[in-house]
Amino acid sequence: MNAYGVLLQDLWLDIKLMHNKSTERANYPTQKPEALIERIVKASSNAGDLVLDCFCGSGTTAAVAEKLGRKWITCDLGRFAVHTARKRLLGIPDVRPFVVQNLGKYERQQWQAGQFAGGGAETPEQADRRQRAYTDFILRTYHAEPSTGYAWLHGRKAERFVHVGGVDGPVTTGDVTKLVLEFKRAVGTGKNAPTTNGIDVLGWDFAFELNEITKQAVEASQVQLRFKRIPRDVMDKRAVESGEVQFFEMAALNVKASAKGLIATVELTDFVIPPDDVPESVRGGIAHWSQWVDFWAVDWDHHGDTFHNMAQEYRTKKSPKLELKANHTYAAAGEYRVVVKVIDILGNDTTKSVTVTVKAK
Repeated sequence: MNAYGVLLQDLWLDIKLMHNKSTERANYPTQKPEALIERIVKASSNAGDLVLDCFCGSGTTAAVAEKLGRKWITCDLGRFAVHTARKRLLGIPDVRPFVVQNLGKYERQQWQAGQFAGGGAETPEQADRRQRAYTDFILRTYHAEPSTGYAWLHGRKAERFVHVGGVDGPVTTGDVTKLVLEFKRAVGTGKNAPTTNGIDVLGWDFAFELNEITKQAVEASQVQLRFKRIPRDVMDKRAVESGEVQFFEMAALNVKASAKGLIATVELTDFVIPPDDVPESVRGGIAHWSQWVDFWAVDWDHHGDTFHNMAQEYRTKKSPKLELKANHTYAAAGEYRVVVKVIDILGNDTTKSVTVTVKAK
């Protein structure tokens, strides 16, 4: 029954569309009015119940469930959708703690098995063929040519070698060390020998600070490394067929950490996105490096497992200025590993880890 005492029909005409200046508008194409979702949630659940939304979009269902005292789980394949929903939830007064989990590895594994495996139990030879088919597919999508005779240097593009990371885990410093050693051994030998000193390293994920650590490690060998993310779009047949899949280069993040007593402070001091990845129209509107950052979060006590969002700063329509410092008071003295995660305006994430030592007064 609605506010006028009339039984609701199967066609709801009393809920209006959001206007352009609505405070709940998140500029997401499929966003629904909260009033509509509120009616559905109230009619189908009680306070404390669990609400599941498998296609979260802008996060309307999760936001409404949170406001109505329901527990919720929401998911989406789109990076922009997850980012939009997260910012929206953080804007709710007294929002309860929640965790953003990335289950992409399992999705990638299933995609690889379905796309390149023959089905059934695999022999070692079949597993090798599947891995090669996957690697060749990524190379084609990157517009590179496969190379032979190497274990770690899988292809060539514009006189640069290309390495393709697997779906099961991040590219590690050990991986980079091995491919650089293979590259150095190959210099000047055979028809496929390197004619430049460049390697493009493609990966779904990268170990923390890989960009900076490996650049320092290989500086003496003068090998030029570029780290680029394999985008989820490669699993979208339509995106691949369009030929417009983009591999974004990793950004560089600088963080300053300090401590006074039990209080630690982290501050973003610089953030650089490779200019070739950014449309000229966007680059022209950036006056300060902080404008590249849309959202950043801190895990104040990271143990090498899942990133725990313990503090965050982000832009909103009402508060477009981004705070670049965050503080945390520890319960006990000691040395802590702090991980900072930045989401840039292109939707890519970059992490940086620092160590802080806090002391009791």
